[in-house]
Amino acid sequence: MENPATTAPAIGPTVRVLPHHDVWDTWPVQEEDGSTAVIGGAELWMALSAPAVGHPEERHDHARIRLLARTADRWRDLGHAFADGASPGSREWSGSAVRRPDGTVSVFYTATGVRGEARPTFHQRVVEARPRPRVFDGVVQLDRDVEHRVVLRADSQYLPADEVVGGPGRIKAFRDPSWFRDPADGREYLLVAASVPWHDRFMGAIALARATKDGWALLPPLVVADGINHELERPHVIVHQSRYYLFFCTNRHVFHPADSAPTGLYGFVAPALAGPYEPLNGSGLVIQNPPARPDQAYAWLLLPNLRVESFVNYPFTGGSGPQHIAPEAARTRFGGTAAPTLDLVLYEAGTALAHTYDHRHVG
Repeated sequence: MENPATTAPAIGPTVRVLPHHDVWDTWPVQEEDGSTAVIGGAELWMALSAPAVGHPEERHDHARIRLLARTADRWRDLGHAFADGASPGSREWSGSAVRRPDGTVSVFYTATGVRGEARPTFHQRVVEARPRPRVFDGVVQLDRDVEHRVVLRADSQYLPADEVVGGPGRIKAFRDPSWFRDPADGREYLLVAASVPWHDRFMGAIALARATKDGWALLPPLVVADGINHELERPHVIVHQSRYYLFFCTNRHVFHPADSAPTGLYGFVAPALAGPYEPLNGSGLVIQNPPARPDQAYAWLLLPNLRVESFVNYPFTGGSGPQHIAPEAARTRFGGTAAPTLDLVLYEAGTALAHTYDHRHVG
């Protein structure tokens, strides 16, 4: 389904959010209605960050959650969100955050590896920390002395994400928790990128968990990429015009076979959170990189205002996968910063990027 309505424009020169750190997988601190929280006169955001050294694909081994203030397209660095050693993992991977009525912020994130391990492993579980944001001299900080609790692990429905060795695109998933309150029942849910069995390998799935008085209970998956793809990352859902729109990101290298579909944002629509879902645009493809720049951006996140955030990945790779590029060359080609915001139009089971929107192309 390659057409202008689903193809992002080429990204021009960008300014790094952090001069000496890579930044990727941004997400806002949201109010419970989905709007972005404004604290201290600026939107409060989070992102993964790591020092901008070595091969960019190794950044996942050093990832920490960074706190950022955003006004328009200007970013202010507020430092690491959590104190050193606070996480039960050796690094912190993507998640989501929601401000509670009492003023605290529930930060759901992926604790990966084990604190203090000699070499990074890939054990993944969902953790919640609930700090209170405070403003000092116009700068927002989160309370440091808070508990980081493991609230969700893979159970018998989902494969345990516990490999000792691996790398991006080659490991099982139980990560990227995305918080959502369903207006239909008022209950809280988490969507999680997960893995389920497929022949002698595994495939990607989107797990759903519901809050109970005793914690979080895992439910059957919303989507399973049966024999198609083994990594459905950063799942999230918004409600628009009484329909439930479910989105996730995936990479061209993790399709079966590889490169049989583009890196992009994919989506489904349903009348209720539990489904049944049908693919948007007939194929599920919502946004793809320009074909000449297949790895230009990644980690798209659609907000309730229909603005789409992502990060600059590899604008130019020469057609090779980033993992096959020498460290020095990969470093010069890697963006490692926020990408320009896109605007999306949703129309029943169709979508279009706003700059290409035409009623003849959607619906």
